[in-house]
Amino acid sequence: MRYTILLTFLFITACGSGEPAEEKQHAALPPVGIASELSDPDEKVYNVALLIMDGVYNTELTAPYDIFQHTIFRDGIRPMRTFTVAATHDVVTTFEGLRILPDVAYLTDSLPRIDILVVPSAEHHLDTDLENEELLDFVRQTDKQAQFVTSHCDGAFVLAAAGLLDGRVSTTFPSDIDAMRAKFPHLDVRKDVLFVHDGKYITSAGGAKSFEAALYLAEHLYGDSIARSLAGGLVIDWNLADVPHTVIKQ
Repeated sequence: MRYTILLTFLFITACGSGEPAEEKQHAALPPVGIASELSDPDEKVYNVALLIMDGVYNTELTAPYDIFQHTIFRDGIRPMRTFTVAATHDVVTTFEGLRILPDVAYLTDSLPRIDILVVPSAEHHLDTDLENEELLDFVRQTDKQAQFVTSHCDGAFVLAAAGLLDGRVSTTFPSDIDAMRAKFPHLDVRKDVLFVHDGKYITSAGGAKSFEAALYLAEHLYGDSIARSLAGGLVIDWNLADVPHTVIKQ
């Protein structure tokens, strides 16, 4: 009898509403640690926001995240404080199935200063995401304050739809270059390069080559030795001269 009562209590406690209470709570609240850090207006660091949404591709997200986050382990530089930003605090599921809890929600939160915006590619960056005015408005507003805006793979389509690449040279995923030229015929979209740097915009081919574009920005900000150190920590051979790229002189 005692065991029956105990099992009944455990069943009611565990199943209660029929919904995962822990996940439900997480979807409503940002992580306390990162929220506290981002409220600090410390300009001794670069605040780096990585824009995520359902269908974001793992590599285009994790490659720049790894390079930039590792700057906190280097002395004598202004390091990067990396965090994810999404429309809401709901769990984001990547194209490959990784589940991520966003740090900041641009529809509801008071946004921190964003020095560098990273736009990884996502599943619907060639179609429905380009009709999402809330998303495009966030990108436009962030662009006003950001020192750099970067995209990987088809993230360039989002920058183009937001109007940020007008009058700029850019690139995207190799097999989508013709699609980008057709959708945005007024843009100068380059082939046969892994990334393009024009003004404060860095667009890249994406995939594993997202590492190269991120390392380029690290070298641009910190110099060759720091970039090589970051690359070495991830067992990447880095020599900018060996990477096909275009830098538009201002």
